[in-house]
Amino acid sequence: MNSKPSVTVIIPYKDNLKYLFSSLNSVFQQTYKNYKILIIYDDENHKDLEKIKKFLKNIDKKNFPFVKIKINKKNLGAGHSRNIGIKKSNSKYVAFLDSDDIWAKKKLEIQIKFMEKNDQLFSHTSYFIINKKNKIISLRKAKKIITFKSLLKSCDIGLSTVMINTKFIKKKKYYFPKIKTKEDFVLWLKVAKEIKSIVGIDKKLTYYRKTDNSLSSNKLTGLINGYKVYRNYMNYSQIKSFVYLIILSINYFKKNILSKRFF
Repeated sequence: MNSKPSVTVIIPYKDNLKYLFSSLNSVFQQTYKNYKILIIYDDENHKDLEKIKKFLKNIDKKNFPFVKIKINKKNLGAGHSRNIGIKKSNSKYVAFLDSDDIWAKKKLEIQIKFMEKNDQLFSHTSYFIINKKNKIISLRKAKKIITFKSLLKSCDIGLSTVMINTKFIKKKKYYFPKIKTKEDFVLWLKVAKEIKSIVGIDKKLTYYRKTDNSLSSNKLTGLINGYKVYRNYMNYSQIKSFVYLIILSINYFKKNILSKRFF
């Protein structure tokens, strides 16, 4: 029996075959081996399903872990799909990976060791931002400590860098809300409010892919959902929500300018 803590890697998938196999390979190449992969197939069009199954059949089962595909009956969105993955997980930790992002080889090893040593329920790491050609265009450094108050003003946590204690998130019923962007921001705020401070690992262990057609690149959608974070989920007044949205936007542009100075 493997005495090392187990982790379930949750990967929502929708019409992204161009990058999915690279994402999966980055998990298969992890130095830490006690993990399972759960792909949540969230595309009503099943044209990619057989290609994914064929890819997985060619994987050496002796050297790689259990991989399961959960097929949604209809398109539910990435956040809801991750919720399904969380509910189906029985590992000590869950880790999130978007289907176009990539992990460094020691991502799980370093993060789990850190969480076990420091008895942490939640952690995240620094990450590179890459374009569709895998070129690094900027980076984001993880802050050592993020409080609820500081997180309200600037979301400095990359989704594909996050690892959470499964028992904690299930017990508190902390799940991604039903919005298409900023759903991760809402969840991080709930966690930060509960545990008082979130610890970051300043090691660049993830490659976040920025594409032109991604939901996160749609500025108007981001602003609308940013307002919803404060108004609908934090239950702030209209004025307070608008003020926080302005602060969030200013800090976002500051981060973009500072991160690009390195390249």
